Amino acid sequence: MKYSAIITDIEGTTSRISFVTEILFPYAAAQLPAFIQANADSPAVAEQLNACRNLMQQADASIAAISAQLLQWIATDQKITPLKALQGMVWQHGYQSGAFKGHVYADVHAALSRWQQLGVKLYVYSSGSVQAQQLLFQYSDFGDMTPLFSGYFDTRIGAKRDLSSYAAILQQLQLPPKQVLFLSDVVAELDAATQLGIATMQLIRDGQAAGKHAIAHNFTQVMEQTV
Repeated sequence: MKYSAIITDIEGTTSRISFVTEILFPYAAAQLPAFIQANADSPAVAEQLNACRNLMQQADASIAAISAQLLQWIATDQKITPLKALQGMVWQHGYQSGAFKGHVYADVHAALSRWQQLGVKLYVYSSGSVQAQQLLFQYSDFGDMTPLFSGYFDTRIGAKRDLSSYAAILQQLQLPPKQVLFLSDVVAELDAATQLGIATMQLIRDGQAAGKHAIAHNFTQVMEQTV
């Protein structure tokens, strides 16, 4: 293997973008207001509601006002950490109740399994919360895939287009950049990672415009270039 660790994005990389936009986002939008109302006193929920108030710069914002703001953030696909955390809590119920399963491409499951067998450490870096990431893979089309992964990163480590985020990830992995491969469908994210010497590959599954990076149309092609 060329790499000691592989970091992968989710949307457009391991999973269909439409799974998020057509399944997860509408479910969260429909369920979030009632969930917040019912669980506002829970410490985990209360922490995120206070984070929303800080972002709104309204220390006394009501539950209704926060719900309206969250729905607007969902509608405009904002990468807001408390929103992602609350969405993850709502999605947990959806997954556990069988309302949906986490979509993962078949080639992804096969490649991840093979890389793990070869001793490669596998990580996820997505704008969705760590909880949302874990839920998607725990309740995936291929069963519980979480044992394949060694760790997860979300926006708490930094925005995905910021060089500093990848520097922080490298510090946690304790690996030289050349031993790490980052997979994403978004050129700007790959551009940030490559500035630190991290190897990159762009997944082009749905006609995305290619950048300067090596490309692959599925994880089978990624595996052919890494083993």
